[in-house]
Amino acid sequence: MSSSSPEAAPPRGPERATNPTAAGRTAIDGDDRPILDCVGLTKAYGDRLVVDDVSFRIGRGETYGLLGPNGAGKTTVISMICGLLRRDAGAVMVDGLSMAGDDRRAKARVGYVPQDVALYPDLTARENLRFFGRLQNLRGRVLVRRVDEVVELIGLTDRADDRVDSFSGGMKRRCNIGVALLHRPELLVLDEPTVGVDPQSRHAILDSIAVLGGQGLSVLYTTHYMEEAERLCDRIGIIDAGRIIAEGTSAELVRLVHEQSRVRVDATGDVAAFAAACGRLDGVEGVTEAAGRVELLVTDPGAVLVRVIETAADTGITPVSVGVTEPDLETVFLDLTGRALRDPT
Repeated sequence: MSSSSPEAAPPRGPERATNPTAAGRTAIDGDDRPILDCVGLTKAYGDRLVVDDVSFRIGRGETYGLLGPNGAGKTTVISMICGLLRRDAGAVMVDGLSMAGDDRRAKARVGYVPQDVALYPDLTARENLRFFGRLQNLRGRVLVRRVDEVVELIGLTDRADDRVDSFSGGMKRRCNIGVALLHRPELLVLDEPTVGVDPQSRHAILDSIAVLGGQGLSVLYTTHYMEEAERLCDRIGIIDAGRIIAEGTSAELVRLVHEQSRVRVDATGDVAAFAAACGRLDGVEGVTEAAGRVELLVTDPGAVLVRVIETAADTGITPVSVGVTEPDLETVFLDLTGRALRDPT
């Protein structure tokens, strides 16, 4: 494993949001214990607090997303989780084992995929996998069989005997994931594995991770791409300024901020009269009108749309386009922090 340089922390964010699914949890014992339990993780560099009292759990077979902008502290958090970086405070338990000091038993349960590709470019994919497999104490036929399995799993069977320096960025990333899977970890930790890859490779990587999650592997996935978190993750922790500010499923997080849907109508004709009539409809809680466009804030767009179209006919306007924007994780992040997810920090 290798660690990245620490991330800078922007100014402190708002107080932590409360999520009913995350509140009031007690210790889990026996077979139901979480595969990962982080409590109060804290890290500072001088007077700069990079990670501030971060706590979360990952259940067995769960894919958990740590979603936040660059510089939010994601890499620092997972470096502490994987035992690559000394924490100032807090505890990490992996499968009930403490990640403290040189605890090889806890580390052996984790497969770590760093942001930067950690492969030997002048070796083939198969040679890289064999080398790292030996570091994981795999030998002989067991190693050969496991390398073959992983090559197929990451979709590199046809290129397994080609040098890594001939690979695209996406193929290198997939091979890097393969290295982390060789020893059959119980928890796979991925630090923004799709950064800098082309859309086709990104799609292949996400598909591979979804398959692994579907097979029961527990996954911790960090990203600043909202759509990746929504696509892959069973639960999501939103991190900003080194703190978890909200946690839950995608639907729970959207409900947490009570955000409404928006119905947008571009039209010709007496748009002002149409906007005024829409404002009187049940289920419409706000209306704005400008330059031939009417935007409605609604709680149930499906129920309102029919009445909006009827109102357009009654007022004599001609709709050019109609669209609905549902609240999403970007909306949640903006509501909680006052800035967009990928704004500069």
